[in-house]
Amino acid sequence: MIIDTHAHYDSERFDDDRHELLAALPASGVEKIINIGCDIETSEAAIALAAEYPHVYASVGFHPHYVKKLTEENLQRIIALAGSEKVVGFGEIGLDFFHDHSPRDVQRFWFARLLDVVADLNLPAIIHSRDASDEVFVAIEKSRVRRGVVHAFSGDDALARAYVEMGFYIGIGGVVTFKKTDALQAAVAAVPLEKILLETDCPYLAPEPFRGKRNESPLLVHVAEKIAQIKGATAEAVCAQTSENAKKLFNL
Repeated sequence: MIIDTHAHYDSERFDDDRHELLAALPASGVEKIINIGCDIETSEAAIALAAEYPHVYASVGFHPHYVKKLTEENLQRIIALAGSEKVVGFGEIGLDFFHDHSPRDVQRFWFARLLDVVADLNLPAIIHSRDASDEVFVAIEKSRVRRGVVHAFSGDDALARAYVEMGFYIGIGGVVTFKKTDALQAAVAAVPLEKILLETDCPYLAPEPFRGKRNESPLLVHVAEKIAQIKGATAEAVCAQTSENAKKLFNL
């Protein structure tokens, strides 16, 4: 059985068959999923899905794309939502200097502020980092946060080891199955399987041979197979250990 630690089933790309898909997940080999919040609306949607399905959990947070609309007032709303039943993490939060949908200084200010919130709430942090690896690491290092996952990890083996030493898990999804991802595969090889989590980021980043199509949690079997190849293990062992990791981090 697989645990998908990062999904977005509230996406409009699931509007036609969301409930059929979610209801069928356990029979498809997916034991649990965590639906991730990116702002107030998606955090509320994640909580609603978690309330409807016993195998669905939620996180709340503010993605760096949307922190330009974050205020102290709606931050308090997110903090209140974090106390909802089945909320097991805070995020995604972080920096995204690839899209720059929010000004970088605004991103930096709110990332530091949100890290303080995570520390106060004592929830695992779900970290988004794109084209900002050094700044994200330094910001976390300066914070009180020492528990969480670096979602869709895209750094090298040295950065992966540094995060593990800090207390973080490494989130691995479909990208590891793509061609020309030697650095990511080296990172997977460098860290213990006990510090790796499986994630889809669905509907995005479907693994080979489904790249470019809508991603869904059952496709994580292909990610597990690739990690098994890298680690010299079996896919069953990868699924079992990463599921235990998710249960430990998120208290599932």
